Amino acid sequence: MVCKLFLPSEEAERYLDQGDEHMTVTDWKDPDQVAEEVIRCALIEDRALEDAATGALGNNGLTMASCDVNARENLVVAGIPFAAKAFHMLSDRVSVEILTEEGQKVPSGTTLAVIYGRVSDILRGERIFLNLLGRMCGIATLTSEYVSLVRKYGTEILDTRKTTPCLRGLEKYSVKAGGGVNHRFSLADMAMIKDNHIAAAGGVENLGPVMNRLKSQGIPVEIEVDSLSQLRVVLPLAPHRILLDNMDTDTLREAVKISGDSGVYLEASGGINLKTVAAVAATGVNGISSGALTHSAESSDIGMDWSYHGGENNGQACF
Repeated sequence: MVCKLFLPSEEAERYLDQGDEHMTVTDWKDPDQVAEEVIRCALIEDRALEDAATGALGNNGLTMASCDVNARENLVVAGIPFAAKAFHMLSDRVSVEILTEEGQKVPSGTTLAVIYGRVSDILRGERIFLNLLGRMCGIATLTSEYVSLVRKYGTEILDTRKTTPCLRGLEKYSVKAGGGVNHRFSLADMAMIKDNHIAAAGGVENLGPVMNRLKSQGIPVEIEVDSLSQLRVVLPLAPHRILLDNMDTDTLREAVKISGDSGVYLEASGGINLKTVAAVAATGVNGISSGALTHSAESSDIGMDWSYHGGENNGQACF
């Protein structure tokens, strides 16, 4: 049996009742629009308007409170304006005061933001807020570690399409907040001819007609190669980029030498991690792409602590 001792706002009910037609018009590259769609679905999934424990608080749930959003480890800030929609969609009586900048590196213990509003509204939205914020800060923090290791070489750290379904816009935003560079967003943004495309075409020697079709449409092209012999065949096709897949550092150096002044952007990829990224950058490649930025980043540890509740400043952890 669900307790409904206090009624959710009509605005929240109207918003959460909006249908899936909104997803068909969403600009998935726009993190603000993505956040609205994702959080709307998350609030429905969490049945936020049917929170039994919060409903049972009765009048106590109607009192005003504020919570500090605190970093519990060193991190790079990303996503507070987007995660805050978890509160704004539930009630227009909640405000979020942001105390940090996106992309800012902060030490453990830093207060990132302060949430003001009714106890009930804060309780209903807090988990979704923290889940999304922790995820985005985690990606930005990991990206920042990669970027710092290659900075002296001028090498770009690139993300990939290895992202959480429907969260790509937010995850790629987080990579940028951490100092990384966004690679293609979708299959339509760049033609990446990978090993399976090459096999389907009958080998790299047969990519000429494929390249001609793509160039006639004005589509940027990247071709994946896994050997120096493939690189030599592909270079005369003048793609915009060449992806050097799973090559050791000696082979990468030779690839850079072979490419010479061709002007082709060389991207290294395949199993590169924090232990190896600096050595790969030192070979002279233009960029290093890593799916780990988004698929292996750990969520940052962020918590919310009551700073004011019903006139008392008790500093007790609330979430």
